[in-house]
Amino acid sequence: MTDPTAEFDRQVGTLLARGYPALAGLDEDAFTGLVEPLRAQARGGEPGPEAERVPFLLVVTRKIAPIEETMPRTTLHGGRLPGFVDHSFEAGSLEWFVATPELPAPEAYLLFDVERGEEFCGVVPKDAMRVVADRGRTLLTIDEGVALITQFPQVLVKNKCFSLGGSRCGDRRVPAIWISKRAPKLGWCWEGNPHTWLGMASAGSRAA
Repeated sequence: MTDPTAEFDRQVGTLLARGYPALAGLDEDAFTGLVEPLRAQARGGEPGPEAERVPFLLVVTRKIAPIEETMPRTTLHGGRLPGFVDHSFEAGSLEWFVATPELPAPEAYLLFDVERGEEFCGVVPKDAMRVVADRGRTLLTIDEGVALITQFPQVLVKNKCFSLGGSRCGDRRVPAIWISKRAPKLGWCWEGNPHTWLGMASAGSRAA
């Protein structure tokens, strides 16, 4: 099993290396101090070979690290090209996509028992979201999806990408992250249109 303390340190180190303190307007000590209280809640476990299941994930939200700035800090596993936000998100529209589940803290928290949900590839997103809810699980938000591919880039592979039904804007669009031009792309698809390469990411719980 993964040592949760060592894994927590690794995830913090990844954010430091990607320049998250500067995005938050903090120095490294202040940024580390912001997330340090979460360490005690980290739980051990072993990620799947492609990180299709992750024991816990450190999430820093858009309140201190804007999505437009964090997506370009992602890459595919072994890749070099930066992730990007698709042009289908018109300027400023990411702000419309807000978290539908209740979040435990506005700036940073832990997400537990994360699944990318490839079992839902080819399933109508609206139906997949209903199944996730019936299982007592929670849909991932955009912020959480970006956090997932930042910490575990191996989770994003061809034909096993995922929707992020936990962020909605009141219409039929469902955000998703997939591979385009050899890089991670944040886009959206219609809730009634299935895609063979898009599952539905979910988690067991959140805590701060």
